[in-house]
Amino acid sequence: MTSPKKLLPDLLISLALVAAVIFYATRYIDFAIPPFEDAAMLMRYAQHLADGHGIVWNVGEHPVDGATDFLFMAASAALIKLGLTVGQAVRGIGFASHLLTVLIVYWTNRRINNANIPFSLLSGLYLAVGTGLSYVSAYFGTPFFALAAATTWTLGLILIQQPNPRFELILAFALSGLITGLIRPEGVILASLMLLAILVMRGFKNSVSILVTFGAVFLLLGGAYFLWRWNYFGYPLPNPFYKKGDSGLHWDSFNNSLLNLLRLCLPMAFAFILGFRSRETTKRAIAYLIPILGFAAAFILISDEMNYGARFQYALVPIALMAWVPLAGGFNFSKPNQLSGRERGAYFIAFIALSASLIYYSWVQNCFLTSYQQTCARPYERDGRYDMGKLLAEYRGKGYVIATTEAGLLPYYSGWDAIDTWGLNDQFIAHNGGLTAEYLDQYKPEIIMFHDYYSPLVPPKLTEANLAQRWFSMTIMMKEYAESNGYVLAAVFGDSPYDTHYYYVRADFADSKRLIQEISTMKKYYWSPTGKKSINYAEFQEP
Repeated sequence: MTSPKKLLPDLLISLALVAAVIFYATRYIDFAIPPFEDAAMLMRYAQHLADGHGIVWNVGEHPVDGATDFLFMAASAALIKLGLTVGQAVRGIGFASHLLTVLIVYWTNRRINNANIPFSLLSGLYLAVGTGLSYVSAYFGTPFFALAAATTWTLGLILIQQPNPRFELILAFALSGLITGLIRPEGVILASLMLLAILVMRGFKNSVSILVTFGAVFLLLGGAYFLWRWNYFGYPLPNPFYKKGDSGLHWDSFNNSLLNLLRLCLPMAFAFILGFRSRETTKRAIAYLIPILGFAAAFILISDEMNYGARFQYALVPIALMAWVPLAGGFNFSKPNQLSGRERGAYFIAFIALSASLIYYSWVQNCFLTSYQQTCARPYERDGRYDMGKLLAEYRGKGYVIATTEAGLLPYYSGWDAIDTWGLNDQFIAHNGGLTAEYLDQYKPEIIMFHDYYSPLVPPKLTEANLAQRWFSMTIMMKEYAESNGYVLAAVFGDSPYDTHYYYVRADFADSKRLIQEISTMKKYYWSPTGKKSINYAEFQEP
């Protein structure tokens, strides 16, 4: 057992890491931004669950599993039930998860990988200033998934090292893997790949008890959850999977996933290369690469949409940070007295320079969260969909429906019933090939809103090639439905006529005239990629 005196340096470093995370969060992360468009979807589910309506997209309708971060949604709902706001719950879980993951990376390297303090501290700082807190500020639950993945991998590393692990440890690994899968469905793949890595390192004969326990936990507890969710939602898989995984293999997602992995973990790649320097280290390098490369490759199964800031691959960062030290090896700072003063000085300065470079590299990843990001400090600008949602909230509770391609900020802040016309949060659309006019007729939405790349100044080109694109054909169908059913084109917002938000308002309900007036005269509809005030191109349409 480690004496308190020997633990003191690690405890002091842990406090320093906590302080570093808090300082970085207050100094460099912008928590004044609204939720990112996609994050607001889960917030809507969490609010409905906390209010006692179940896991539903629209209150009173059949449950929909559009919130793929199942356990994160449930945990957020629990905190909301205790009195926190939705934003406080979502961000609180994310911030605490990020902080804990930083500490896990440090302590795993110190106590399991037997790494020295400098490299363990560097690993923790690399994660601390990476993209984790940017996900928190955007209201994503990504750090919560990363925490579960890091915990499972830590337990896996202990299992690799112990010849005869106790049953409690084996069970903890299996349960942690199950929790990882309950947070996000791809967590099942990640946990299974970690199990395979253990099998490679220990051999089949020495892994039987681990395999049996893992299989029993996933079969019994995981199976019970799977049957419950199938019965509750009516389908075995999360709703977005039927939309994002319905076109065969997605090679563009595969390429993007591997590139995201390389970008996020590039400094650790050198350690994995060094891992192939001998037969013994090669076995470890292959085993440690199994969950990393295998998980990244698994995204070939779904489209890459909604992958804000490479958040789908982020859980691999702490895993790589807990693998690189034993692969690199050969670093020993325990005998500085054997070096001359000049050598010690040179090594110290070189290490500081290397550390600063790596930390800077990790921080720079915050500059690539979105393709249109203008500054590293702010991943996206003010969003007119947020302001429009606030405007529509004045009409909440009247039974109004909005049919929209933008199913995040508008439905969440307006509180209206909503049709997610792309289908991520709509079982009919996801399972029946897309939106239809007959389906819109069932709701007769008061507002039809969509995002596409045309306007009254640049009319859509109805070519066969364009209509073969599912998004384009969907918005054309929405446009034609609105125009053939007496809707009024209140606004076409955009800072370019080639990229716009259309707002149609039905003309025959109590608040239609007022809504048309308020939407058409809205002066502060900001375009999120640029932060500029949008132009209403509906004013240029021909009478």
